Amino acid sequence: MQPPGDPPAPQGLSSAEAARRLAADGPNLLPGSAPKSGAAILREVITEPMFLMLLAAGGIYLALGDRAEALFLLGFVFVVIGITLAQERKTQRALESLRDLSAPRALVLRGGQTLRVAGRDLVRGDLLVLREGDRIAADARLLDGLL
Repeated sequence: MQPPGDPPAPQGLSSAEAARRLAADGPNLLPGSAPKSGAAILREVITEPMFLMLLAAGGIYLALGDRAEALFLLGFVFVVIGITLAQERKTQRALESLRDLSAPRALVLRGGQTLRVAGRDLVRGDLLVLREGDRIAADARLLDGLL
């Protein structure tokens, strides 16, 4: 119980209000690049000069009537394109995992309870509980502190 005349202890936002603000304002994220689609990656790979040259060479072999050489060359070109697509997807997944692992977490006061939430789930009006060495996961206004 608080002595009379003391200001009430801060309660922070309610969970419902925090969810409403998160839905209205979106997550607390820096703008980043959107992951590339499979079609965009394929377009990049096919428009590389080396692949264009190999595809042209395969077309020339076909035009000259050397079907075996053309199919052999084009077969390897498509295998390399497939491998490149798989590597790009794997790289994107690895980067997303690293982003998730390195995402800061924060202690917030919501509904009178201290909760640990992901930095992307912070909303305007959240009361952050900071300790020495904490990374601040958002722009914030310092209300009180001790040195």
